[in-house]
Amino acid sequence: MDPSVAPAVEVVEGYIEGLLTVVPRLGIAAVVFLVFVAAAAGVARTVRSVLDRRDRNDLGRLLGSFVRWVVLLFGFLVFATIVFPSIRPADLLSTLGIGSVAIGFAFKDVLQNWLSGLLILYRRPFRPGDQIVSGGFEGTVERIEARATLIRTYDGELVVIPNSDIYTRAVTVRTAFPRRRSEYDVGIGYGDDVEAACALILAALAQVPEIETDPPPEAVPWALEGSAVIIKVLWWSDPRRLAVVRTRGRVVAAIKQALTRAGVDLPFPTRMVLLHDQTEETDGDRARQREGWPAGSDPPRPRASAHKGDPLDRRAVVGGRGESAR
Repeated sequence: MDPSVAPAVEVVEGYIEGLLTVVPRLGIAAVVFLVFVAAAAGVARTVRSVLDRRDRNDLGRLLGSFVRWVVLLFGFLVFATIVFPSIRPADLLSTLGIGSVAIGFAFKDVLQNWLSGLLILYRRPFRPGDQIVSGGFEGTVERIEARATLIRTYDGELVVIPNSDIYTRAVTVRTAFPRRRSEYDVGIGYGDDVEAACALILAALAQVPEIETDPPPEAVPWALEGSAVIIKVLWWSDPRRLAVVRTRGRVVAAIKQALTRAGVDLPFPTRMVLLHDQTEETDGDRARQREGWPAGSDPPRPRASAHKGDPLDRRAVVGGRGESAR
């Protein structure tokens, strides 16, 4: 053999011997890893089935996926130690620990959302199908995923809210209880009998089948406003948004018809505007009663006269009479 190629041949022979040594270990490691893959799928399926029987489908999917990846990670560590015997499991675990810290910092928000989703699914403050309010969004919960909660608004839009926001802020669950209270303010005239109006309102509410009878509806005199006596009407109904809106519409219509038939006044807001500076020449008879000025024989002189050269000859209104300011 040519001495010049002998080193290259020795290197190739070393690679071949190393490959022949690694191939059996690689085959054994592949079989072992396939066993771990099958075990991971079986464990995940078992976790999901156990939680499905307890009506915890979302939690079962989340935990099943988590357990599956844990088993696969352990299988990869075993695979690596079989293929490369010089690598010790302790070294792999220490490297994995350092890497997990770096990954934790890099994916802090993702891990925070995942943990929040796990806690939401475990505690179940709400479920898919519930109607909730979170921040400025309100709608029906479609599903709870590992990263976010999906709600469908009443306008038919899909909102994706990170689980960390759901878990750390206040959430109103509209459908947490079988009944929900609604209210509406009705204004009647000051000349009407308040107790009779309340009785008419309660009789009208009794004709609305969507209103719960236990607890019964109420009509309470509430406030004396500028142009009306306010009666606060309260009732209980189905907590879902569609039922609340439809019941409110029927309640308003029933109250309007009942009070109108009984001749109860439903006053409009009243506003009075007094124009006190009515001192133009064209305002007419100054001695007659006008808005803002009392009647009198000595009314204020028009502004035009004062502006034309007699600044001291101005009138001041004192007790409804114009008197000289000089």
